[in-house]
Amino acid sequence: MLKKLFFWVITVLVLVIIVAPLAWIYLTAFKGQADLFAADLRRFVFFKPTLENFVVLFRDYDFWPNLLNTLIVSVVGTLVTMACSLMAAYSFARWNTGGGDILFMTVSTRMFPMAVAAVPHFVFFKMLGLLDTHFGLILLYVFFNISFATFLLYGFFNEVPKEVEQAAMIDGYGRMEVFRKIVFPLIGPGLAVTSVFCLIWMWNEFFFAFLFTRDDARTVNVLLSSFWGGLQVQYGLMTAGAAITILPTLVAAWFMQRYIIRGLTFGAVKG
Repeated sequence: MLKKLFFWVITVLVLVIIVAPLAWIYLTAFKGQADLFAADLRRFVFFKPTLENFVVLFRDYDFWPNLLNTLIVSVVGTLVTMACSLMAAYSFARWNTGGGDILFMTVSTRMFPMAVAAVPHFVFFKMLGLLDTHFGLILLYVFFNISFATFLLYGFFNEVPKEVEQAAMIDGYGRMEVFRKIVFPLIGPGLAVTSVFCLIWMWNEFFFAFLFTRDDARTVNVLLSSFWGGLQVQYGLMTAGAAITILPTLVAAWFMQRYIIRGLTFGAVKG
């Protein structure tokens, strides 16, 4: 009984920690200036909803173009990352390409802090004219995610018995047919969870977007940070933008939760 009570207390506590910030964002997004700074705590929940923050956000700021920039770099970056990582991880898992050294070198690019690479990347991108471009930001995102995706997919490929592929090849399947018709469906859950993790990382990334973009390729996260000024914090505009920005990741996580759970537990139970 005590163990069960402890479990539910911890569960409720974790749930509150997760839900409370989201509740504050969505409540604040629909508040006017008077309710935002009201001293009466009852007005934190009980207030007259207004769309004023959203109207100002859409009318006076480049919210939609910045959101579109975020969508472009996140989706394209995820597709390129998965395409490269899929082939690399399969090569490492099946043929031990490079004897493990290349795999270590690939994974090691994710081990050092991203800030360490900021200055050399900035100078290099400036020389190539890639600053404030979608292509430049996509290259950065692919570089910092390909190691993570390769490492995850490498583990998923190792969970697929090689005998399954050998049996298919005995039946006359070519290597690419084996990969496309046998291996690819088997690692579907792992592919889904890796894609979602990469997409969410790119969607939420701020550091490189802040340093490498100004106007043309600026993402929505950089725009939201501009509402935190030296003299005031525009909580209404910030939360209105955040309320819209986090919706795609929430919806994606909701629809992909079955595949995410299967991917995270892939190979955990063996007969």
